[in-house]
Amino acid sequence: MIISASRRTDIPAFYSDWFFKRIEEGYVLVRNPFNFHQVSKVSLKKDAVDGIVFWTKNPEKMIPKLHLIEDYAYYFLFTLNPYDKRIERNVPEKSHIIEVFKKLSSKIGKDRIIWRYDPIILTPEFDIAYHVKSFRDIAAKLDGYTSKCIISFITLYPKVYKTLKKIGAYEIEKRQKIEIVSKFYEIARKYSIKLEVCAEQIDLSGYGVMPARCVDKSLIEKLLGKKLNIGKDKNQRKFCGCDESVDIGAYDTCLHGCIYCYANSNISSIKRNVSQYDVNSHLLCSNLVEEDVVKEREVKSSVGQISIFDR
Repeated sequence: MIISASRRTDIPAFYSDWFFKRIEEGYVLVRNPFNFHQVSKVSLKKDAVDGIVFWTKNPEKMIPKLHLIEDYAYYFLFTLNPYDKRIERNVPEKSHIIEVFKKLSSKIGKDRIIWRYDPIILTPEFDIAYHVKSFRDIAAKLDGYTSKCIISFITLYPKVYKTLKKIGAYEIEKRQKIEIVSKFYEIARKYSIKLEVCAEQIDLSGYGVMPARCVDKSLIEKLLGKKLNIGKDKNQRKFCGCDESVDIGAYDTCLHGCIYCYANSNISSIKRNVSQYDVNSHLLCSNLVEEDVVKEREVKSSVGQISIFDR
């Protein structure tokens, strides 16, 4: 089993103490986002967890405690975008975040920290030229600190469309995607960074860019030195390449305030949930109530018998 921590919120930035507490106690409780009172008990013990994938914009608070998970295989998906506080309201200054990226890379190795330039939003201000310059600038600063970058283009979901429309965001055409990808590819190649694209319908392999797997069992396999019997995640978007994982996060709990975020619905929900945060609760930003039904999720290691280095 691979643990995703998390597509739903930024656990490393805001809830790392809670996460390490759950590791210490060996399990976590997770609410079904579509059925509030349905709760799963998920083991976090080493014999059940094959690897952990962290999604974050700022793992600074987590870095000093990484020794607590040294027996686990894990890697970070680190989102680093060129937007200011009009779009990413509570994300620290990018100069600081870049230093955090370097610090984490120096500690765990560049192959375990994947840069996400995500999402690419086009507006009259944030046009293609802006993104090309920004990508070049960030890539230069991350030179030697990562070996892969995953990009994605904004999806104008109904819940974020009105907000994004206010800054002039619009649907990105195929020709624009090709132009961006081709220019990004040349920049990435200069810095020995492999470029991949997330959940994209258009085939961009002709421009040197292959589909991404953000939750990637092959990377976990390399860290473990063993093969995993894990298939594609059928619960994600049609063109998502991710392998199957169990997400332990909760929606409406991220405090970054990014206007493009699909995981938050409204400020009142976020405030209500965050007010319930308790590092000792096995649920993130929630507590068990009488109506809850807790069922233990049957999970186990997916490690096979053959080392990938022996094949």
